[in-house]
Amino acid sequence: MTDVWLTIALLTVFSAVIRASGPVLLGGRDLGRTATGVIELLAPALLAALIVVQTVGGDDGLDVDERIAGVAAAGAVLTWRRNAMLWAIAVAALVTAGLRALL
Repeated sequence: MTDVWLTIALLTVFSAVIRASGPVLLGGRDLGRTATGVIELLAPALLAALIVVQTVGGDDGLDVDERIAGVAAAGAVLTWRRNAMLWAIAVAALVTAGLRALL
């Protein structure tokens, strides 16, 4: 077995142990209100981080271009109407395409 496969096997075992430790340690107990609130906020925070990385992350660092204006426009639409996701996507695409056509 090569070093690469040994590393993959060990990472698989450790990953399984880490994932199983939560249910094993908590059992049937409920989490506290604070922990539940933090866990509920993790998904939106992770999504926001992924959007920022995909928007401004370039090969050599930050890549500031028209996409930032599109994301800002989508954020403005969602601030105005929280459940207008399709409109936000359409506005972001139009703003980004418009700025790319101009520049």
